[in-house]
Amino acid sequence: MSGILDGKRVLITGVLMESSIAFHTAKVAQEQGAEIILTAFPRPTLTERIARKLPKPAKVIELDVTDQEHLDRLEGLVREELGSLDGVVHSIGFAPQDALGGNFLNTPFESVATAMHVSAFSLKSLAMACRPLMSEGGSIVGLTFDAQYAWPQYDWMGPAKAALEATSRYLARDLGKDGLRCNLISAGPIGSMAAKSIPGFSELADVWNTRAPLAWDMSDPEPAGRGVVALLSDFFPRTTGEIIHVDSGVHMMGA
Repeated sequence: MSGILDGKRVLITGVLMESSIAFHTAKVAQEQGAEIILTAFPRPTLTERIARKLPKPAKVIELDVTDQEHLDRLEGLVREELGSLDGVVHSIGFAPQDALGGNFLNTPFESVATAMHVSAFSLKSLAMACRPLMSEGGSIVGLTFDAQYAWPQYDWMGPAKAALEATSRYLARDLGKDGLRCNLISAGPIGSMAAKSIPGFSELADVWNTRAPLAWDMSDPEPAGRGVVALLSDFFPRTTGEIIHVDSGVHMMGA
């Protein structure tokens, strides 16, 4: 039986741990027939080790999305490996420690700028670097954490995710003429490397224990990965600028 990504070639960023949404996106994408290529920074060797746990081998390319030289060379490296792309997954986010954990009012702009560059502007940077590889159209999918609320401990990653969500909408507007769709998955909290870097993360995650209509398992990233794969497929041919929630329904609950 064929998979929903049969014949698709997909670039996936952010595979740092087996517990990450990006890893499970890569796993499900391969199971659904895709050829994938991974990017990593700052430790490609870590991603290479994690990639050995995927169903099939996957090439790993070093990519710092804040380094224009890295972005400029990406097209050639991907062409050499896959020829072209049908999909891109943006699973990149970072904020310095002084931008998290209750320090919102005291965070210096330099730390805010870093969070915005890595977590939001990089979606545009990655899309433009991959655009020449997607001449037949395709799907760009990013990951957000619902930015319409002020979450405990999340601090400047909240505005960074809000910027990411706005960036996705503007990319959807400007890249639609190229047949490119840009959408986001808004996932519930996962015990990933990104989560572990947030002081007091358990306080944020506890919201799901009391408000989720569907049981939420913080140790299971696969539902979010499946959501990403669905958006990469041809089953959403006219959906762009959208945010799909994979959060067990917390986003729609009232007080």
